[in-house]
Amino acid sequence: MTTLRKELPYILIALIPFIYLAFIWNQLPETVPMHWNIKGEIDRYGSKNGLWLTTFMMAGLGYFLFLVLPKIDPKGKLNNMGNKLNHLRFALSIFMSALAVFIIYSTKQSQSKPTFIFILIGLLFTILGNYFKTIKPNYFIGIRTPWTLENEEVWKKTHLFGGKLWFIGGLLIFILSLIIPDNYSFYVLITVTVIISILPIIYSYLEFKKLKA
Repeated sequence: MTTLRKELPYILIALIPFIYLAFIWNQLPETVPMHWNIKGEIDRYGSKNGLWLTTFMMAGLGYFLFLVLPKIDPKGKLNNMGNKLNHLRFALSIFMSALAVFIIYSTKQSQSKPTFIFILIGLLFTILGNYFKTIKPNYFIGIRTPWTLENEEVWKKTHLFGGKLWFIGGLLIFILSLIIPDNYSFYVLITVTVIISILPIIYSYLEFKKLKA
């Protein structure tokens, strides 16, 4: 009963897009938009039945992933994060369900506004960056390089550095997405994502070499 009580909020969040899809199901035509380009223009159609799989891949899979990972973590460090892991899981659950609802809504309206996705990703990066410093060494979540996994001190320094980068990068994506056109926001998203992904990897290598010198 205690486990179910703890899982209930995550289950309800994961179910939101499924409930929304079921509610509007009869309003959808048999063939619906399935993909949009960066300008929000439809470039692929498909059967509306495919929306169930899309929804599961986002909301459903996101739920089961966080349910399983702590149990198969060889070092058991994820469970040691306590409420920090729960907060991170809650934020990611909200993100995945919100994204699924947005896709379903866009399908219903036969149009998409990419700005919403860019804003959502920017907020997610900001939240992740804020939690990076609390992530314990593990094989599934965080900046996992040969050097961070080899040395706990390198892990801590890399995640402190990476957390600041992701927080600032997320804010930049969020703010610029509100004031510049969608096609430019897309390139901002890609550029920032590449930078905040690569720099921590380089940093971890340099810190590892410094400790071994």
